[in-house]
Amino acid sequence: MIKRFLKLGLCLPLLLLTLPAAHAQDETGASRAARAPGAHLLMRHALAPGVGDPADFSLEDCAVQRNLNAAGRRQARQIGERLRAAGVRPDRVLTSQWCRCRDTAVLLGLGPVEDQPLINSFFRNASTRQAQTAGVLDLLRRLDAAGEQAILVTHQVNITALTGIFPASGEILVARLEDGRLRTLARIQTAAR
Repeated sequence: MIKRFLKLGLCLPLLLLTLPAAHAQDETGASRAARAPGAHLLMRHALAPGVGDPADFSLEDCAVQRNLNAAGRRQARQIGERLRAAGVRPDRVLTSQWCRCRDTAVLLGLGPVEDQPLINSFFRNASTRQAQTAGVLDLLRRLDAAGEQAILVTHQVNITALTGIFPASGEILVARLEDGRLRTLARIQTAAR
């Protein structure tokens, strides 16, 4: 019993030493996937504490929306730095019209930001889910036909409808259209620091 414990005690530090290397390999794989032709990045906006929006929500007034906090703004800048360092340079930066998404997209610093109503949140009105999701798939088909890669800065509900995955704030899913459906190639986790 003591010999097993000693073996485990000696092996555990070696295992822990390999964890950063495994993470680095995952990061390289995710970066490679993000640069691949036909890949698009679906990003949930950076950290904006809370759920949904206030009852007096207005698309035209950021003061009555749930917005990025300081950690979220820092997170968005760091994500942009990380993507640029990995050589990820999307042709288009598309954003939901919600202020937390637009602010995230601008802070990424990946290029001019374009509003895209198809990726607006349907959290409050799920009746538009199917039409918006179909519209996004059509948009990605058009981008593919033009040979363009995009990052779509959007909301959890939109990404979940497209992929079945519940992303964290600031998380990026690298996906590609295959047979009319989105296939997730990689996930890039981006915790706020």
